[in-house]
Amino acid sequence: MKEIQINELTDFKIGHAQDETGGTGCTVILCEKGAVAGVDVRGGGPATRETDLLNPKNMVEQIHAVTLAGGSAFGLEASCGVMEYLSEHEIGFDMKGIYIPIVSGACLFDCSVADPKAYPTKKMGYQACQNASHQIPKQGCIGAGTGASVGKFLGFDKAMKTGLGHAAFQVGNVMVAAIAAVNACGDVYFENSEKPIASIYDYPNKKRLSTLDVIFENQPIEESCGMNTTIGCILTNAKLTKAQANKIASMAHNGYARTIRPVHTSSDGDTIFAMASQQVEAQPDVVGALAAKAMAKAIENACIYATPMYGLTTYSEICK
Repeated sequence: MKEIQINELTDFKIGHAQDETGGTGCTVILCEKGAVAGVDVRGGGPATRETDLLNPKNMVEQIHAVTLAGGSAFGLEASCGVMEYLSEHEIGFDMKGIYIPIVSGACLFDCSVADPKAYPTKKMGYQACQNASHQIPKQGCIGAGTGASVGKFLGFDKAMKTGLGHAAFQVGNVMVAAIAAVNACGDVYFENSEKPIASIYDYPNKKRLSTLDVIFENQPIEESCGMNTTIGCILTNAKLTKAQANKIASMAHNGYARTIRPVHTSSDGDTIFAMASQQVEAQPDVVGALAAKAMAKAIENACIYATPMYGLTTYSEICK
């Protein structure tokens, strides 16, 4: 296994658009030729779009994009802009001259960061498509990670800034990448370790607190505790069926579990999509194992590359 760059999966393009003043944004993953896709929703409060059609029992075999966005349920509007862009470029299913792209998506809650009325709009989704390219996408406080944070269990004033990250690995000819916007209820740790990256932060005393410890102490829960959700997408060049793509999305949640504590809470809408461009033969379990590894690394990067914004500190700032 070796680590590679996400843009080495050349069937995909990634683009960001954001409103830094409003504290929100969106990220789009395009597969213009179509990708077999799956999804696994684990959190208790999801905001999602076009997930039912990814069930293997349903007809549609391919999708053309996944949108990751802030704005809670309002952010689902961004996918309308993605649809408009793709249709204009004749990407999608040709229905007697009308191109109908299939765009799945999920949103996180970032409405408490800056302007509570700001959210990713149709225009922003369109702009993210215009910005999509085969270049290595930026990480940190960009796109869907613009307003992301963790450590809100005791209130937003004790949160740390996080963002969006990505990572990719290769075994033989099989390439698997992950992209994630991290806005978890729980704390983020380096994979399979006790070393925290982002958590509740006691600003006056300049020290981190454990969300699990706070939960076990049964302290009063702040309203901002419910303003969470980590959303992500797996990209692979493997040949997969819809059922296998759904399994890959499921296995990728192991990456969440290795880095986020607690994870999949009732206050999260944790969702992972998987997109397969059907280029190389692969064992699904190999793809799934790589997906979990890539997702864990993407979550770490989402915190490591974040920069202080909106009055919140970051891993990079407190570890100087």
